[in-house]
Amino acid sequence: MSDSTPRGAQPQQQALTIALLGAGGKMGCRITDNMSDGPHHMRYLEVSDQGVERLAQRGLTTAPRDEALAEADVAILALPDKLIGKVAQEIVPQLKAGAMVVCLDPAAPYAGELPERADISYFVTHPCHPPVVNDEVDPEAKLDFFGGIKAKQHIVCALMQGPEEDYAKGEALARAMFAPVMNAHRVSVEQMAILEPAMSETVVATCMVVIREAMDEAIRRGVPPEAARDFLLGHIFIDIGILFGYVDSPFSDGAKLAIERGKGYLLQPDWKRVFEPENVMKEIREITRSTSAAQT
Repeated sequence: MSDSTPRGAQPQQQALTIALLGAGGKMGCRITDNMSDGPHHMRYLEVSDQGVERLAQRGLTTAPRDEALAEADVAILALPDKLIGKVAQEIVPQLKAGAMVVCLDPAAPYAGELPERADISYFVTHPCHPPVVNDEVDPEAKLDFFGGIKAKQHIVCALMQGPEEDYAKGEALARAMFAPVMNAHRVSVEQMAILEPAMSETVVATCMVVIREAMDEAIRRGVPPEAARDFLLGHIFIDIGILFGYVDSPFSDGAKLAIERGKGYLLQPDWKRVFEPENVMKEIREITRSTSAAQT
């Protein structure tokens, strides 16, 4: 299942009562900043002193938890993966029939950590983050690496459970949370788990760490740091252009030979096994149980 709502196609929003759990955390503050002046009635829930202080700096206060949950049309879980299951077990029974629970990462939903309740909806969404190739001209947007502040980004969305009409409501909320948003790609929760952690973290983030270590090794061997960094980032850019079809130019014959030789040095022949369902689930279970899990 895959679908995309293109840029400019903004689902209509109705005013909702939204309980934002973790409102003063890293992701919670981004959502708070984007939605505090919107059409919805926001109820901010936060338990940490630092989070409460961050809300106070924005002129906001926390709401009584039981009251906020009882009133909520939507509960957004802006929480670390390792807490989602525990918190969901506590708050889902307090929600009214027809309410929607929004998760910002597929890990806990895919791991089966959301409680069973047939009369509510579960919606899962995650930002793609601003693309490397973009049309941003504002200096602040160019340095908005995470998105949700100045730079445009795409998002992925999944209606895990609930009536079909709730997809449009969930997407509209996701667009508001992660604004400014271009495309909203509809996927399944399983497909989202393939995208993260399997593709974007296990493969891409690992390879990027190796790339950074390669630059550090070049510097250790005497290359001036500024030269190594500029050379590397420029070559990353042209490699993206070639590999993702932005330029009509192949790798040189010498580069092709180097790539094949490099695969032999750096990659296991069966590395794509990370995408097998049992390995995706194993990694997700480790993430949801880890004491150091963090959302990105």
